Amino acid sequence: MYDVPEAERHCPQCHGELKHIGEDIREELEYVPASLEVIEHACQKYACPKGCTVVTAEKPAAPIEKGLAGPGLLAQVAVSKFGDHLPLNRQGSIFARQGVELSRQTTCGWMADCAELVDPLYQLMKQRALSSKVVQTDDTPVPVLDPELPRTRTGRIWTYVGDAEHPYTVYDYTPNRSRDGPDEFLKDFRGYLQADAYSGYDHLYKEPERGVTEVACMAHGRRKFYEAQSSDIMRSMVVLAYIHLLYDVERQAREGKLDAAARLALRRERSQPLLDDLKAYLERERPHVLPKSPIAQAMAYTLSNWDALVRYATDGDLEIDNNGAERSLRGVAVGRRNWTFFGSDNGGHTAAVLSSLVATAKRHHIDPFAYLRDVFARISAHPQNRLEELLPDKWAVALVRG
Repeated sequence: MYDVPEAERHCPQCHGELKHIGEDIREELEYVPASLEVIEHACQKYACPKGCTVVTAEKPAAPIEKGLAGPGLLAQVAVSKFGDHLPLNRQGSIFARQGVELSRQTTCGWMADCAELVDPLYQLMKQRALSSKVVQTDDTPVPVLDPELPRTRTGRIWTYVGDAEHPYTVYDYTPNRSRDGPDEFLKDFRGYLQADAYSGYDHLYKEPERGVTEVACMAHGRRKFYEAQSSDIMRSMVVLAYIHLLYDVERQAREGKLDAAARLALRRERSQPLLDDLKAYLERERPHVLPKSPIAQAMAYTLSNWDALVRYATDGDLEIDNNGAERSLRGVAVGRRNWTFFGSDNGGHTAAVLSSLVATAKRHHIDPFAYLRDVFARISAHPQNRLEELLPDKWAVALVRG
């Protein structure tokens, strides 16, 4: 607070004393650097004077047994790495400027311990996500160090996005892109699976006992016609115009905040005629294009996947595309440019577990640092039969009520 000096609080004309009438306020946004503190936990000890026994007070459970890091520091490293995509070596440089030397090996070990600590919560999130009526999935490559090779090999991060009733985004890591990864992850899933046309999913749809129904992505189909413009702009533009009209219907449903029943009715009225016309156009034009041209390949992709592409028009709970899953992988793509590679397959699993918690926290618009700090502090002593209280959506509700 700034005040007028005593000598200036008189009127220069009548010399009367000035009266206070208010204040002018100017806001300034300043940065206060973060700080690291050493917290001592003093456990009192009592002994029998005769040497019979010694009693020591119980210390609170630590996130990492006998570890140096507190829950706040662990949350900071985890969110910086898996939320803000800051490599551990850069974080080490930041901590060094604050007077604390933390090697990459140390913080890497912390993250592995944290992933093990919250694995029961991760498994519960996975279970809830796979209880969805609709799960969207996609995958992206990640380089992985292999001590037996002179270069990195390609691992895979898969995303599985639960529906609105099961709002969890769960990642999985596999050392390759074989069908075994999604087959194992989805072994208990029954419902609609929305994905691209990756052949590794085909057996899920072809085995009736699996109970998985394919929903394709219109955005993938659109992309092929967009790329075919260079070879056949007329036919490509016709198809792109149809798809644009289909997305106009979806935009109307979204802006009108329609429920599933109303969205289905709108699609039957407006989208189904467009889809019928589009299929007729593709079947009519396909014989007139070169078999190996980009436009022919786009038409073949669309017609061969037609039933799955138009399935969204039969259920108001389905989406027209798989963009929700693709958006959930943007962080992995950004991180890949920063941390460059995973150090091992175990590192990939650690990333999948902690990224799942961070991404789901962001999905619920809660601060991932505050969430992880609380989870790391509580989960060791938290009753297993009440583990769902630590799920991001349940945690956010409890925070509002509290």
